[in-house]
Amino acid sequence: MDAAETLEEYTPGDFYFATSRHTVFGSGSRLTFADTDVSALSEAVPAALAGSPGSLAVGVLPFDTAAAPGYLVVPETARVAGPAHPGAADLPRMPVDGPDVVRAVPEPVAHVEAVARAVRALTERGMRKVVLARALDLEFPGPVPVKAVLHNLVKDNPHGYTFAAALPGGRSLIGATPELLLSRSGRRVVSHPHAGSAPRSADPVTDRENAERLASSRKDQVEHAILSEAIVETLRPFCRNLRVPSTPSLVATPTVWHLSTMVTGELVDPEVTALHLAGVLHPTPAICGSPTGDARRLVGELEPFDRGYYAGTVGWMDAHGDGEWAVSIRCAEVSGERLRLYAGGGIVPASDPKAELDETSAKFQTLLRAMGLEL
Repeated sequence: MDAAETLEEYTPGDFYFATSRHTVFGSGSRLTFADTDVSALSEAVPAALAGSPGSLAVGVLPFDTAAAPGYLVVPETARVAGPAHPGAADLPRMPVDGPDVVRAVPEPVAHVEAVARAVRALTERGMRKVVLARALDLEFPGPVPVKAVLHNLVKDNPHGYTFAAALPGGRSLIGATPELLLSRSGRRVVSHPHAGSAPRSADPVTDRENAERLASSRKDQVEHAILSEAIVETLRPFCRNLRVPSTPSLVATPTVWHLSTMVTGELVDPEVTALHLAGVLHPTPAICGSPTGDARRLVGELEPFDRGYYAGTVGWMDAHGDGEWAVSIRCAEVSGERLRLYAGGGIVPASDPKAELDETSAKFQTLLRAMGLEL
């Protein structure tokens, strides 16, 4: 079965993870793991997969692993198909009946005020960075058309990681993220952190100017350095031959430019699994801030909602410990007729509150476009 047929087979509750290399699909549940102790999950899941070469564990970790459980499933049926993206542009767009209600949480003015408070708090508390998010709550006249939205996400996002995963309570997490937290293949380890962003434009000149402005932005370079340094220092005890480019690169999604750094290394201990490494890395400064504990507390003070599985990680692991875990941004949680869409931005002392609001608006566009909406 090829990747297009796998997408056609998807129903809400299945696991779907499409990249430019392959598509991982899982259906049903042979075993389920739900635990707020990521270390316990990192031990229990490999033990359950041992002796089952064709088995996979798939699922999600939340933003705050002490507040919500990591939720992983060993599917009854699982397979790896060819890449979904090479033919994605030829897929027909699926129609989506729009929502009846769209509500911002918080309102834009309140988010600007929260960013201003965050900038002051960084200096007062001696912090380097915090990430603040806002949400859009959408209410549909019937069940959210998850399959159609996922289909359009695959069509619209030819690079990165397009995903759908089951959550506790019959909910789903869907999205298309550009950011790889961690992949492991044998001893080879890769992390591809993203931080620093600018909106894309339909006008080629404006689009290139936005990219060049991002590449030369001192504020964004500082924000990115905080992230890449944290990734390297976290991986250093596990890896030898760590390779880190001296400067970040520009990468583009259909809606946002990013600064990114490809970090690669070789595992010292081949028994260290992809899930274990993902748990050690999460949460990175890309979605929380620095220092981590202080940033998480400030997020709790300033955001008027629980992030749940937004800004967590989504992915899979096989019986050999190989796997991929992506940062769950550009995503939404779906429950019945309701969808909550999230977008965040990294705040550093040089941040401008209005520009940070505009950044979240650009990031909302990934999901809004998949639903045929312009807000």
